[in-house]
Amino acid sequence: MRIWDINPKYLCRKHLLAEHRELHGLWNILTKHGGIGGYSKHPETKRWIGKLKSLYNRHESLLIEFSKRGYQHKSPLDKKLATGDTTQKIFINTIKEQKNILTKKPCECFIDKSLN
Repeated sequence: MRIWDINPKYLCRKHLLAEHRELHGLWNILTKHGGIGGYSKHPETKRWIGKLKSLYNRHESLLIEFSKRGYQHKSPLDKKLATGDTTQKIFINTIKEQKNILTKKPCECFIDKSLN
């Protein structure tokens, strides 16, 4: 499970779509299952507890990139559930580490060097 913290415009198609899919899974864990279950102890899940508004905002940023790329979106999140902190300040990997992770993957991700 991975929710990136970099601008979605730098993600390749594969990583953009995968993050969107995983974000929906995480949203469901936190909103429908009360943060309990199989992935409730996962570090990615834990860092979003109390930050549904921030997670919602991340989803919206993915949708902006979807639109720019001409992708269709048919799975909105319920904005009424978007509560808590508006920004994510806890990182599993720093932005620099996330950049390094992506640059080592065999994909089309383009990471702006200014993110160093």
